[in-house]
Amino acid sequence: MDGTIGTRIGSSTADISRLKMRGADVLTDIVGKRGFAETFYFIICARWPTPAELRIFEAATVILMDHGITNSALVTRLVADSSPGEIQIAMAAGMTMVGSKFAGTMAGAGALLQEGMAYDGDKAQWASETAARFRADKKPIPGFGHPYYKGVDPRAKILIALTREARAKGDYLDLLELLSQAVDAAAGRPIVVNATAVLGAMLSEVGFPVAGMRAVAAVSRAAGLAAHVLEEWENPITPTIMASANAIEYIEDA
Repeated sequence: MDGTIGTRIGSSTADISRLKMRGADVLTDIVGKRGFAETFYFIICARWPTPAELRIFEAATVILMDHGITNSALVTRLVADSSPGEIQIAMAAGMTMVGSKFAGTMAGAGALLQEGMAYDGDKAQWASETAARFRADKKPIPGFGHPYYKGVDPRAKILIALTREARAKGDYLDLLELLSQAVDAAAGRPIVVNATAVLGAMLSEVGFPVAGMRAVAAVSRAAGLAAHVLEEWENPITPTIMASANAIEYIEDA
């Protein structure tokens, strides 16, 4: 911007002469003509995705929508039980669980892959050095490993295939493959590539900013959490959860 205090995202609510989003007329250019995913991409990236980019981005917005009774779903259901009729409060509580440990690791993976893409030397060497560095620091590499999936994360497998089929350039997927090989070599055993690592690569392929990647997880998971709230109100599991919590013994200090 030229120093003027303003926004390029959308026109003011008070400006009833127009309804603009990133220069597009919402009423004539977007509503009824564009879907949610492509408009989400547009408002973040300030351009419309190509058909190939849209196919990839739509997959990214769907894959993390729900994964059963996860930490975020548990938090959402407990808050929903305490705040009947306030769906937004329960959803917001659950969305705070999208972070550097659960669901939101795509941002860390994306940042790491973009660091590798900017590396001037041999990419395989970068991958080996990166895997060794994380192992020496005893830190998990974002997007690698899963508590239940072993060998292959089926979500990652289908996302890679879809991205290849969409004819993405594939540089970030290729780099992720090199990093996976290096991680396995450093660990001395296969470490599963999580869907979030692939999402970091996919979103990098379509030019989505790293700073906004975790928002894709949050927006996607929000829809799933809304479903958990409604089910909790109709068929609550909170009493069962609290029964398990009540079984936790109090330990007296010595």
